[in-house]
Amino acid sequence: MLTASRMLVGVSVRALGRTAPSLTLPQPRALVVLDGRGPVKLAALADALGVNPSTVLRMVDRLEAAGSVTRQAAPGNRREVVLSLTDRDRGPVAQVLADRHAEIATFVSRLPADRCTGLVEALHALTDAADEPPAPPRPAPPPEPSAP
Repeated sequence: MLTASRMLVGVSVRALGRTAPSLTLPQPRALVVLDGRGPVKLAALADALGVNPSTVLRMVDRLEAAGSVTRQAAPGNRREVVLSLTDRDRGPVAQVLADRHAEIATFVSRLPADRCTGLVEALHALTDAADEPPAPPRPAPPPEPSAP
């Protein structure tokens, strides 16, 4: 399990390095949550990331200063703040996710069909046990151009 975790972190780090090398590893996770869930309150983002609101507040301060996140008063309650991903960063977030998807698809394509089925079932069981919400569906990455 630890080896698989290390491999998946490596996939994320490589995708991040190609697209947004200035971000720390936790920051893209926040951006992905904002991209997938739309505008959210600070407490909801902290809950989704599994960290304290004060930790998210510091991260959001840095992401807002970098132009990646906006804050607005929540409709109906001006004391609450709603966070959104800026339009400028939607493309880079989509690119990081597409890069991760493509690299993982390459690994999975090397598996025999029966092993792939077992892997999918095991991963569903693992994410269910961890109460991890399903990732929103994303379009498949374009196929790699074939060599001449």
